[in-house]
Amino acid sequence: MTQAYNAISTEERHRMTERARSVVQLNIEALQSLERSLDDSISRASEVILGRPGYVVVTGMGKSGHIGGKIAATLASTGTNAFFVHPAEMSHGDLGMLRSDVTVLAISNSGESRELRDPLIYCQRNNIPVIAITQRPTSFLGRHAQVVLTMPKVAEACPEGLAPTTSTLMTLALGDALAMVLMEERGFTREDFGLHHPGGALGMSLQSVREWMGDNGVAPVSVSPTAQFSDVVWAITEGRKGAVAVVNDNGTLAGMITDGDLRRAFTRDITSLKAADIMSANPITVDPDQRMRDVVDLLTANKISNLLVVEENRPAAIIHVAELMQAGYVS
Repeated sequence: MTQAYNAISTEERHRMTERARSVVQLNIEALQSLERSLDDSISRASEVILGRPGYVVVTGMGKSGHIGGKIAATLASTGTNAFFVHPAEMSHGDLGMLRSDVTVLAISNSGESRELRDPLIYCQRNNIPVIAITQRPTSFLGRHAQVVLTMPKVAEACPEGLAPTTSTLMTLALGDALAMVLMEERGFTREDFGLHHPGGALGMSLQSVREWMGDNGVAPVSVSPTAQFSDVVWAITEGRKGAVAVVNDNGTLAGMITDGDLRRAFTRDITSLKAADIMSANPITVDPDQRMRDVVDLLTANKISNLLVVEENRPAAIIHVAELMQAGYVS
């Protein structure tokens, strides 16, 4: 029965805080036990997965299933094709998802979840390897697994020892460990990770400048070194990038002029000024194959609003910080 509290004493608050600390401490101790218990079973599990061409199908019931969904997502985002299938649904038709080339990662703390029995028997009949995560290697799950990732037996943080707490944390950590081993063995790179995460700031930061140019970049408005001051002002206004490229007759980059360069030029006699007189001859540039995170770093470190993308010494685009803010690259 839920107890209603009108007021909590200082002593009671202290007791509750200490209880929370004890839960965290139990989780720390559980992870330390897991770390000490790790053996070559994780390398054998990795070997099974790496040797199979198909997906990893993750399954588990209850809280194990929730953790399994996260493990499947981590595997999928780090180079190992994976998805989660509810074990009860497998008994009602979803066993058809278990092709002959898949590997099954089955999770059960006790190893006796009855919903796992049909899938495990199916895997045994069809020579589909099973990797188990369980505390009981002699359980039904353990006996039907090719490799067992055994978790140490530790107390749950639940005061009644009922709600999965330390066990689910260890399962998650073990799944993460497996995913990271596989990621390294596959040579999965930061760039590969970016391809799997095109949305959000992370994915955008890993996008190449060339990819950004494909969606947003246009050939920059340019002027010659001999262009009059008024022509430079017009070009910057027309380009709407806060800057203009200065190019030689053969199209190669001579320099760059920004709004700031124009303002500084007003301290001089502008009637006789040419583009070459006010341009930066060595502007900050990026290559199209650099990452957008490099662009953001350069803009931030140099406290500038725009820079040139240069390919084969020819201006290919101008990137303005306002565009990046609008697209979510920077906040």
